[in-house]
Amino acid sequence: MSHFDEAGAAVQAALDAGARYADARVMVRRTEAMTARDGAVEDLSSDESAGLGVRALVGSSWGFYAVPDLSDAAARAAGGRAAEIAAASASVPGPPVELVPGDPVTASWASDCAVDPLAVPLSDKGDLLVRATAAAKEAGADLAQANYSIWDTRKWFVSSEGHRIDQHFRECGGGVTATAIGDGETQRRSLPGQYGTRGWELIDELDLVGNAPRLAEEARALLTAPLCPSGETTLILGGSQLALQIHESVGHAIELDRILGWEAAFAGTSWLDLTRLGSLKYGSPLMNITIDPTFPGALGSFGFDDEGTRAAKRYAVRDGVWVGVLAGRDSAAVAGLDYAGSVRSEGWSRLPMVRMTNVGLEPGPHSLEEIIAATDDGVLMDVNRSWSIDDRRLNFQFGCEIGWEVKNGKRGRMLRNPTYTGIGPKFWASMDMLSSEVVAWGIPNCGKGQPGQVGHTGHPAAPARFTNVRVGVRA
Repeated sequence: MSHFDEAGAAVQAALDAGARYADARVMVRRTEAMTARDGAVEDLSSDESAGLGVRALVGSSWGFYAVPDLSDAAARAAGGRAAEIAAASASVPGPPVELVPGDPVTASWASDCAVDPLAVPLSDKGDLLVRATAAAKEAGADLAQANYSIWDTRKWFVSSEGHRIDQHFRECGGGVTATAIGDGETQRRSLPGQYGTRGWELIDELDLVGNAPRLAEEARALLTAPLCPSGETTLILGGSQLALQIHESVGHAIELDRILGWEAAFAGTSWLDLTRLGSLKYGSPLMNITIDPTFPGALGSFGFDDEGTRAAKRYAVRDGVWVGVLAGRDSAAVAGLDYAGSVRSEGWSRLPMVRMTNVGLEPGPHSLEEIIAATDDGVLMDVNRSWSIDDRRLNFQFGCEIGWEVKNGKRGRMLRNPTYTGIGPKFWASMDMLSSEVVAWGIPNCGKGQPGQVGHTGHPAAPARFTNVRVGVRA
């Protein structure tokens, strides 16, 4: 069933009430999530929501209003109310607001999906999670947990400029975790939670049951493994950890609303200065970061953002130089840029804002084996356990689940509680080897905004090596 009529009614009502621009999104979302612990299903949740959100621009001010009612009358009332809110805000005018030009399009888009995750029987899903946790317990885990989450989202977007776009997103992901408890020590090993804009085939590819015993054995071994040594050394990061490094020290930093000072909640502002866009050295020449919502199957993929801008790939960092940002039509115009395309909202009841899409590294020329073989003395770390970064996205400290000593080009003994710390541009400038084995890791719980919104982001990443990094930091 199409909901263009309701969205169109809201836009027209906003224009009739004095808005110079308006857009509306109808969203219908179904979600499902399950958790199993120690061989039994522990939790199952299922939800469905539907509603309409409308933005109106009056003078230099936005107004937003949302309703959980898709009737024509409710849509028109919402449009009028959004314009009233914008007009009230415009009574205390701010700097002029214009929008980067956007071509009106009529289009449909749907994510690729081989197996509809909501169509898979609950009994099959529950059996998978139960078997995964049982396998971890049998291999020595004291606690074992497995989970999956599914989102099925439909959107209908209409703007006063002539956009009419409908999209269908099917997203899912999950993982398994094994915990071992020792004498005054607890260790956890998990399959890096992987999420994507794909169907249940993604869960099948994770092989939760097959990986569970290895995770349990590694968690048990970590209880007696030596601590990660302290000092400066060569650091090799696995792909999943590097994905979080990108998310925290690049993705949030290049959000244009943070750079402009419009947004400071949750993750703070940014250390970047727009006057240095195109000239600032962000990292080594191996650092090529793209903003790419067209990346197949990644969690930050879409056909059009929530302002109707068509998905397109562009560079944020090229050959180590900062060249691009995540922007919306209004922030881009203020900054003097000619592109937007990175505005999304968590749902129909939230105002769209600048969000990460797929922000990640392009492949390098090496393999993980080559990186290890070229390292005389270092530490390999993977799978995040803890993270901390300052409110300018500059100084950071991360802890990983597992580490390995690297000596004379070979992976050696396992290391417990590995940590590392650094300063963003200095850290990225030290990257001297990068693998070609890129995986688009998904992060489904990125927080931003007030009221808070949870965003889905993707981060293509591969193992990489960094020189002279401080590791083994103790609290």
